[in-house]
Amino acid sequence: MTEYAYDELLDASGLNCPLPLLKAKQALNRLSEGQVLKVVATDSGSIRDFKSYTDQSAHELLAAETDQEPYIYLIKRG
Repeated sequence: MTEYAYDELLDASGLNCPLPLLKAKQALNRLSEGQVLKVVATDSGSIRDFKSYTDQSAHELLAAETDQEPYIYLIKRG
C-alpha cells in the first residue's frame, strides 16, 4: 500500500458490522474537507461497506488493503 499521510486514526479492530462504518462516519464528520482518516478494521464486512459508502458519498477511498487482517482504509473527506 502506498503510504499516505493521515490526520486521524480510527482503530475499529474487534468491532463487527456495522460499527466500523458507523465509527468512521462519526470520525469523518469531525474532520475538515480534504483531511484523511485511516481506519483499521478486522470485520470482513468492512471491505464491502467502505467501498459502497465512499462510492455513494462525497468522500474518496484513497487506498484499501484488504488481503489480510487487519484491513486498512484511507478515506479523504469530501
